Amino acid sequence: MNSEHQAQAVDSVLKTEKVAPPRQDSARMYEAGRNLRKLREQLRLKYRDVEEASQKIATEHGNQEFAIRLSRLADIENKGTVPSIYRLYSLSAIYGMDFGKVLQWYGVDLSGLLADAVRLGIEQTRSLNFQTHALKHVDLPVDFVRTADLRKTSYLSRHMQNWGAVPLSLLKPLNLRAQRYAFIGTEDWSMDPLIRPGSFIQIDESKRHIRNDIWISEHDRPIYFVEHRQGFRCGWCTERGEFLILESHPTSHAGPEIYKHPGEAEILGQVVGVAMRLDPAKKRHKRS
Repeated sequence: MNSEHQAQAVDSVLKTEKVAPPRQDSARMYEAGRNLRKLREQLRLKYRDVEEASQKIATEHGNQEFAIRLSRLADIENKGTVPSIYRLYSLSAIYGMDFGKVLQWYGVDLSGLLADAVRLGIEQTRSLNFQTHALKHVDLPVDFVRTADLRKTSYLSRHMQNWGAVPLSLLKPLNLRAQRYAFIGTEDWSMDPLIRPGSFIQIDESKRHIRNDIWISEHDRPIYFVEHRQGFRCGWCTERGEFLILESHPTSHAGPEIYKHPGEAEILGQVVGVAMRLDPAKKRHKRS
């Protein structure tokens, strides 16, 4: 059979069996894109905001591969286009999402590296240079500045990305099951001056019920960390029947917010610790 007849035979088989070319954009890739779009929308970031933030990362690293153009972001979110590792890094940083978790959305689970390496059965002896953590250390979040949109209040326990090794002995006095952390957005003036924009707060999740104690001053009144329809907020809370009233500090000039509770808002815990910068040079550009 000559080459022409062979080509005709192959074409005939393909037509008979209706063999289609492999799809590059699988359902998993579309789902990952939808997850990224959901994160962006939750942060109320526009395409232009993501592009500008990624350009800052690219400039910082001296590598334009980290930059994400508008059209590329649209393709990632809507067409199942797989971002490069550089763009995936930028998206993780901008959205405050763990890089390994985003990789899992695309079907790459880093926890399986060691198992896959063992299963390969390669004959040559080789070292396995994967990171392992000794029992005397544990990874805890130590840097959060690059993990979230710093203009907005965010729940760091859900978005922490940068981790560091901390001696296990230091964790003994801490109740890590009950304590969580959050970052107050640099444009969130709702509880200033008690909690200034850019503050790092500690939340006790065991204290979710509103206390009706008699408090003498605003410094004694419990402050709660609340998740509502549009994000997160710190504030004083009062219950009126089935409604939750979230109050800001008087100097913020922001009126009370009223939510159906439960349903429209959830108290995640009471603020029990605050770390904040005292920067008298920082001024409010606009009132809430």
